[in-house]
Amino acid sequence: MMSAPVEFAKMNGLGNKILVVDMRGRTDKVTPQAAIALNASADTQFDQIMAIHDPKAVGTDAWIDILNCDGTKAQACGNGTRCVVQALAAETGKKAFTFQTVAGILNAVELEDGTISVDMGKPVFEWDKIPLAEEFFDTSRIELQIGPIDNPVLHSPSVASMGNPHAIFWVNRDVMSFDLARFGPLLENHPMFPERANITLAEVTSPTSVTTRTWERGAGLTLACGSAACATAVSAARTGRTGRKVAIKVASSPQGGSLIIDWRESDDHVVMTGPAEWEWSGTVDPSTGLWSRNEAQGAEAR
Repeated sequence: MMSAPVEFAKMNGLGNKILVVDMRGRTDKVTPQAAIALNASADTQFDQIMAIHDPKAVGTDAWIDILNCDGTKAQACGNGTRCVVQALAAETGKKAFTFQTVAGILNAVELEDGTISVDMGKPVFEWDKIPLAEEFFDTSRIELQIGPIDNPVLHSPSVASMGNPHAIFWVNRDVMSFDLARFGPLLENHPMFPERANITLAEVTSPTSVTTRTWERGAGLTLACGSAACATAVSAARTGRTGRKVAIKVASSPQGGSLIIDWRESDDHVVMTGPAEWEWSGTVDPSTGLWSRNEAQGAEAR
């Protein structure tokens, strides 16, 4: 069943493909079927949909509903949040925003240089809150490996939640040299992770820098993942590999550049700073995924 179309924007954060959909003033939602249909088109293929709804709580600017490209729900998306901030800042002239998601409250601000800082909240390390299927007293290193027992390809990840579960495997060579497309689905759906998990390969390159590559839960291989960058940064600091402020370089991002992650000592919050980029905009039926570009950009219905 079709519904009235809404405005949307095709954006990205360091290559993380985002659709920002304006659902304000409506009571319906972007359906899983619409998400799957949008992802099936090369023009609108995405990692996450950030659907902006009217606020539910006093003092917030919007409720953000997040969908993965397979139609499942996501709890957090740092790169997508930066895209929402850029879109709303351009529309309203405001610089600071407070959003509500299923993972909690997020505060974000557009800085003078155009980059955007998002307060991602406190990391979670308790095994049952990440969650894991087995109890681990120390989640900075858990027993999990892939490959032969005597010579595993990946092993002993750090695990944490940044509103969604993450496993970070530390490697000592180029993260692009691993077949993450093969290992990612196995690890995402490993019985250790009852809610599945984001899987990141991380190479520490200095006390203040880490290079990563991520298989994203519900999205697959992604060019960037903000919450994974945050989980990697706090896990690197927690295990003594880096300090609490690091640059996370995403190896597969075509834009290059890094996300700056600051795990603040003052309040234990993780603040992520990085860019967002608008590509084009159009309209979309949130129930079916039928879309078209705005005419000024060359109308093309799908």
